[in-house]
Amino acid sequence: MEDKTQLADFQAEVLPQLETHMGKHLATLNSAPKLQKAMSYSIEAGGKRIRPLMILLICQARGRVLDDDVLSVAGSLEFMHTYSLIHDDLPEMDNDDLRRGKPTNHKVFGQDIAVLAGDALLTEAIGWLAETNLAPELQVKLIKNLSQASGANGMVAGQTGDILGEQKTLTLTELMDVHRKKTGMLLEYACVAGGLLVNADEQQSENLRSFGQNFGLAFQIYDDILDVVSTTEKMGKKVHKDLAENKNTFPRLLGLDQAYEALNETLEQARKNLAQLAKTGFDVTLLAQLLGYFEAK
Repeated sequence: MEDKTQLADFQAEVLPQLETHMGKHLATLNSAPKLQKAMSYSIEAGGKRIRPLMILLICQARGRVLDDDVLSVAGSLEFMHTYSLIHDDLPEMDNDDLRRGKPTNHKVFGQDIAVLAGDALLTEAIGWLAETNLAPELQVKLIKNLSQASGANGMVAGQTGDILGEQKTLTLTELMDVHRKKTGMLLEYACVAGGLLVNADEQQSENLRSFGQNFGLAFQIYDDILDVVSTTEKMGKKVHKDLAENKNTFPRLLGLDQAYEALNETLEQARKNLAQLAKTGFDVTLLAQLLGYFEAK
């Protein structure tokens, strides 16, 4: 079978279910119509859905039924991710006009409503986990891990480091730490959450966490590379912004060829994580195909 075919079939089957599930949850909220419309606008703008997909793939690998509770855990992560994108695009942050090929939230609804839409998605992401029918102990673990991954020790810390880093040139170690938090923590959480949902043992959980960390680093390196080599049409957002704004990126610190080399090395580490998982009985076929997202040089 051609590489990624099974993954494409899985995505075609389950992602529409996720979209419907998220839409139904948003429809249950009793909020101001404009706020609800702004929240829905960014959720429905599309995207790769890689973070929730990783949760679904891990559940599939262990034969866990993709029921409403699993879809809620996956959806809550996409809510958290979408909130971060809305806020990232604001004038105070990256000041972007395009996201996923469409005008950014604040360009459509105004800066004030965009901030509130992000706030609402952030809060709802946590609340949704508490509304599932999962065991209370599991709910608490998921809430704790998502809060840690997205908060002052995770994604927000990384975003802060990114902003403060614009005033100087970071070392490679500093840059990796920024992006491990800003980009990597939610991808790492996806793997942790998937492991919790399938009751992974200690060794499996550690390999899943490491896979998420390596996937997250690869994701950021690749994104930095695409800002150099891709187009606005392909990316759905402005490119060459990092260079214009003198941002700290992997191509800037390493050069483009060495950035590709770093990407390949990180992907190899992710493959080793999957090989270790496979030894424990995990079916890693689709997770391995997910690495095809990166078109390494």
